[in-house]
Parts: sequence; structure tokens; C-alpha cells
Amino acid sequence: MTTSISSHYSGYAAAWAIVFVWSFWLIVSRIANDSGLTIYDLAAMRYGLAALVAVPLCLYYKPWRGLRLTQIALLSFILGPVYILFVFSGFLYAPAAHGGIFMNGVLPLFSILFGIVLVRTAPSLRQVLGATLILASAIVLAWDAVVTSGANAWIGDLFFVIGALFFSSFIVLSERWNLGAMQIIFCGTVVNAVLYLPVWALWLPSGLASAPLGPLLLQAVYQGFVPNLIGLLFIAHASRTIGNGNTSSILAAVPGGGALLGVLILGESLSPISIAALISLTVGLLISVRRRSL
Repeated sequence: MTTSISSHYSGYAAAWAIVFVWSFWLIVSRIANDSGLTIYDLAAMRYGLAALVAVPLCLYYKPWRGLRLTQIALLSFILGPVYILFVFSGFLYAPAAHGGIFMNGVLPLFSILFGIVLVRTAPSLRQVLGATLILASAIVLAWDAVVTSGANAWIGDLFFVIGALFFSSFIVLSERWNLGAMQIIFCGTVVNAVLYLPVWALWLPSGLASAPLGPLLLQAVYQGFVPNLIGLLFIAHASRTIGNGNTSSILAAVPGGGALLGVLILGESLSPISIAALISLTVGLLISVRRRSL
């Protein structure tokens, strides 16, 4: 009984740790613009440094067993450079707060669309209501960004939405194929490191040699290890101990967390309209969560 209670609390702790990890990742990715590093450098760190840890683990567990070549190719592409370069490009145009709003925030919308198209599953009234709130909030936030953050902020928002589309596809495939953590790490990290790093080293622009040591180390540690490896382990533990529904409910705090850290750390401003829309978005996320446990 004590072990069960302890595991329960550790699951909630892991879920809230993910909120902080992802919220702070938005800030770290936003300030990368001032470090001299290019978005291609950030992608190289994401795949290359994580592969240093992932390769020994994959050689031990051999996660490619049970995966078809087409599955490896598709999953690697979805989690690959195209996806992450769209996301990093979004931070060149839009505030950090918008990363959480337009990546994490719109995931339930894509989940409903994929459910309708792929498995012919009609959304529940609860999901429709939540999705309506999310969509309305996102439109208001996008409009307000053009007014308060500059005419090009919508470009960053669009890039974030494309990133959310990729990530939603990953969620659908991981559920349909019942993928394990090591299989995801293998496709998302090792395969992409092998494919992307030579291209980056030979042809893509880099600011690695001239970047200040402090910002370089921050980006290396956070982009290379924290979201890809630590975040994945936290998600796996939280989903296993407290269920997908509870985990998703807590992750609804990511857009708000990113916005709050953007204000506190970067000095980004949120208008009253944006604050109201952000609250509405969070409510929509909570409503749209499917309450089920593992």
C-alpha cells in the first residue's frame, strides 16, 4: 500500500516536472536566437548529443526488433529535422509563449481530426466543446500577436502549428503501434543523428565556433538531453502510474507555464486579451482531455 501511494505521488511529481521541462524549453529555445547558434546547430544538438546516451542503450535493448523498415522510416521522419526545424524557426518570429499555445495547445484539435479521418471515430460533446474553446482562443491569440508582437508573429505561429501536426502524428502512431520508449528514442534520436549530422557538418550554416561558452552549454544540455531523454522518461512514468487522462490534464498547464516564464524571464508582455484567451485555452484543454487510465 505504501509503495502504491509513493508511486502515485511520484507519478504526479513526474507530470508536473514535464510541465516545467517543456515550459522552460520554450524559453531556452527562444533565447537561442541571441546565442549566435543557428537553428541547424540546435537540431544537431538535439539529435547528436542525445545519441551519445541513446546509442549504448539501443545496442543493449535492440529496440529495432519488432519494427518494420517502413515504421522506422515514417517515425524517424515525423520526429526528424523537418519537424524540429519548423519548431525552432517559429521562435525566430513569435514569442516563447506562443510555442506552448500553438504546439501543445492545439494538439487536441489534431487528435479529433485524426480520429475522424483515420478511425472514423466521432468526437464526444465534451471534446467538441473543448476543441471549440481551443480554436477560438488560438484565433484570438494569433490576432492579438499581430497587433502586439509584430506583423510577422503569425509566421512563427504557423510554424508552431505545423510542428504540432507532426507531433500529433507521432502520438497517433505511437498509440496504434504500441511503441515502447526505447523504440521512440531509437527512431527519434539515433536514426536522425545518423542521417542529419553529416548533412549539418558538411553543408548547413553554423555558429557553433563563435558562440559564447555559457549560452552554448545551456543549449547543449537542454536541447541535447532534457526534453528528448529526461522528458520522455517522465512522461512514461507519469502515464504508467497516474494514467493518460491525469497526465494530459496536468500537461494542459504547459501553455500557461510557458507564457508565465516568458513574462518573468524574457520580459514578454501579455495583453488582457491574450491573458483571457490563454485562460480560455487552458479550460478548453482540460475539457477535451479523455479521462481514461492505463
